[in-house]
Amino acid sequence: MSGGRGQRAAFRRRQDVLRWVVVTVVLLFFFTPLVASLDFTTRDASGNRSLQTWTTLLNFPAISQRYPDLQAGFLASVGLAVLTVGIMLVLLVPTMTWVRLRVPGATRTVEFLCLLPLTVPAIVLVVGLTPVYAWVTYFLGGATIWLAFAYVVLVLPYAYRAIDAGLRAIDVRTLSEAARSLGASWPTVMARVILPNLRTAVLSASFLAVALTLGEFTIANLFSRTNLQVAMFLLGKSDAQISVAVGLASLVFAFLVLFAMSFVGGQRGAVAPLARLRRNRKETR
Repeated sequence: MSGGRGQRAAFRRRQDVLRWVVVTVVLLFFFTPLVASLDFTTRDASGNRSLQTWTTLLNFPAISQRYPDLQAGFLASVGLAVLTVGIMLVLLVPTMTWVRLRVPGATRTVEFLCLLPLTVPAIVLVVGLTPVYAWVTYFLGGATIWLAFAYVVLVLPYAYRAIDAGLRAIDVRTLSEAARSLGASWPTVMARVILPNLRTAVLSASFLAVALTLGEFTIANLFSRTNLQVAMFLLGKSDAQISVAVGLASLVFAFLVLFAMSFVGGQRGAVAPLARLRRNRKETR
């Protein structure tokens, strides 16, 4: 009996050691490049410690004047992230809800279409989108912000999985029929019943879309547009330290954006929308 306990204790100790080894290796894998980048940006030409690079980076008027592409790329990436998330949610959430309610047989087809971009390399996607963007440029102009249409295609596989998991976790048909029986219109059902119950899934899809948009380089570069990653690449040819510092700052910015978005959803319960709908209906009687 005591021998069995000793073996289990030894097994748990080995598991603990293995767990810490894995965590340590992962932390080293992620943080070593960041520490090396920080070290590179805090040294001057003679190898001494200096905060000149970060001081320059925090001087926004000087940055705007000396590196106009960087400012334009940053603003373009922020706009792309917002527009991509908006188009993706407007496109996916109603479509997937409607398919689940009205034509469940088309679920596999929609899934195939949404996951298809995973199998298409970025260069092939750019070649295929070139004629489309000729028309986009003709009608809307050549601004970087219109790359959001291409980015929506890129984020479709990841956003579809996140929203599909949310839809599978709730009874969409019961919720929608209950809301409709209380007199709610379909826009009200989507805005006040379906979306609040999909809050976590929508936020997850938005996280993925923002992360992918802020880090995208290939399509913007091949279309000769300037987003943040392209601006950093161009800046690296003339000032490597500023380029690396901008890369670190963009990572921190993306982390703060994702961290802030995680608090947007709130903590309201899943049945709260229907309860509020019943309460509002009683109040209007």
